[in-house]
Amino acid sequence: MRLSEVYAADALAVSIEIFPPKTPAGDAALRGHLQQLCRHNPAFISCTFGAGGSTRDRTLQWCRIIRSELQRTAVAHLTCVGSTREQLIELLDEADAAGVRNIMALRGDAPRGQDRFQAVAGGFAHASELVELIRERHPDWGIGVAGYPEKHPEAPSLEADLNHLKGKVDAGADAVVTQLFFRNDVFLSFRDRCAKLGIDVPIVPGIMPITDPARIQRITAMCGSSFPEDLARRFDAVGDDRKAQFEIGIEHALRQCEQLKAAGVPGIHFYALNRSDACHRILTALGT
Repeated sequence: MRLSEVYAADALAVSIEIFPPKTPAGDAALRGHLQQLCRHNPAFISCTFGAGGSTRDRTLQWCRIIRSELQRTAVAHLTCVGSTREQLIELLDEADAAGVRNIMALRGDAPRGQDRFQAVAGGFAHASELVELIRERHPDWGIGVAGYPEKHPEAPSLEADLNHLKGKVDAGADAVVTQLFFRNDVFLSFRDRCAKLGIDVPIVPGIMPITDPARIQRITAMCGSSFPEDLARRFDAVGDDRKAQFEIGIEHALRQCEQLKAAGVPGIHFYALNRSDACHRILTALGT
């Protein structure tokens, strides 16, 4: 199934994002978590792509597992980091050979030790160029791109960031999957601004259930997402009680999902952090 088809149906399309584990034990654990999540019939499972292509082979390996063992649509992430146009074409050919027909096209973050992203000689500086390449080489593939409800950390303004997003959509993207956020009003405002600018593809909210507040706050610091003060106070009140932290995180994410579903979103993309417990609880409560 292509991404353009995933969001064409009336039903809420649930999707799951994973990253390639580093050990055989991690692989075995992830298989178990995905088997549980597949009971909720996810429309697709996406697999991230390490900085500079560091998980290149593992990303496609996991896409094969998603397709063959789990019988689900696989979406491979692909970034511009450290790759020339010719190398990106090679990666697309490898994805094609692996049976992958959907790509999450991303510029990617600057490698460690670099303050800002820099394209390599012969490479791409923007995700829109990658979208154009994919659409040129594989016109019938599904292409997803990233959206930032609270602005990409490197963008000079919200307006500039939205114009960049429109460039990716105009280049041929089928859907926008957002960075994580914890306030639905932020997402709904972003969706409205996209519509006013003429971005007419599905805008899919990205949700990360909070199971480890310290880890989530590190992630939000990197991606520019704000952490609500009232939610931070609730976590502070329970201290290091991991069970209480988990329940607070589940409650907040579930409330987000219920409100987003009522607001008519075409799908919800879960950043599962390679576990199933939180997403399973939320999806069960949502009735999916």
